[in-house]
Amino acid sequence: MERYALDICCHCRDRGDDVLVITRDARAVDDVFRRKGIEVRFAPLGGFLSYHAVKGVCDVLNESSEPTAIHCHNTRDAFSALTARRLLGRHDIRVILTRHYVRRAGRSPFHRFVYRNVDHMVFVSRIAKQKFMSGWHWKGRYASDDINAKVIHNSLNIELQPVTAEPSKGPATAMYLGRLAPDKGLEELIDALVILRPMKIRLRIVGTGHPDYVDSLRRRALNAGVMHMIDWPRHKENTEDFIRMSHFGVLPSSAPEAFGMSNIEFMKEGRPIICTDNGAQPEYITHNKDGILVPPGDVESLAREMRRLASSSELRMQIGQAARHRFEEELSWSRFIDRLYPLYTS
Repeated sequence: MERYALDICCHCRDRGDDVLVITRDARAVDDVFRRKGIEVRFAPLGGFLSYHAVKGVCDVLNESSEPTAIHCHNTRDAFSALTARRLLGRHDIRVILTRHYVRRAGRSPFHRFVYRNVDHMVFVSRIAKQKFMSGWHWKGRYASDDINAKVIHNSLNIELQPVTAEPSKGPATAMYLGRLAPDKGLEELIDALVILRPMKIRLRIVGTGHPDYVDSLRRRALNAGVMHMIDWPRHKENTEDFIRMSHFGVLPSSAPEAFGMSNIEFMKEGRPIICTDNGAQPEYITHNKDGILVPPGDVESLAREMRRLASSSELRMQIGQAARHRFEEELSWSRFIDRLYPLYTS
């Protein structure tokens, strides 16, 4: 969500809009925005009935009488924004809510208030919208009767560069990029390395997570005898260099992904990816054409596809080129923002 919001903030600022982000005073998040020159304000955002959260939003809105768009990324913050709008009597304020999860709609009165009053609800994938709709049913009414919903696939606000050739020396390198968390399929990925141990293949794991969980992954790799096959470089904000030093990506999430930003980072760089088929991935990846899809939790299928990519530079080039083409045609930043930005101004 932070990357999604940051990219939008930078775009709007570059258009000449006045932009600021309201956060909960979390340094790890705030510093990312500050480094890009985005103004950061704090408010004790939290529960639905937080007086201080509403007051914090009201204080920001009172600084300007210009038409304003508030883009929220969870239901509680949207409730605070809608309440502030109503208290101030500001009909020039638009509230947009993006749903970043594959979850059913909440059923409390607070949730229904938000769903019916936001100006637009954006879903990052069709599966996110379908899951949301499956949980909405109240007194014979369905979500389609109450909300203005749109599906807009995510993108990356980065200038496209020519695709770089894959490394010509050393073993084939697979790369995982993303959060290090139990729902990302990292245990299965380490187990797949056990099957691939006779091959010359390396795995690069790039991301951050809870230290205890990261330690458990290291112990798993050590006990399985594959620790020597894994690189654990220190995570950095600019990950393009890591991707370019890899031959393909592997992102075997066990939980349904609402979208999967890491997937399109590899596609943008013209690198083939192996990912699971249990989320939005099939919406923008066609199996064996511009990516490879495997069932979640299937270690043998994961190892088989990793072996197939690691063994064939021709296959990697074919799928990588198709992935880059699909990114340019369907997932480009211009396509994304041309659909999103009018929601702020219409």
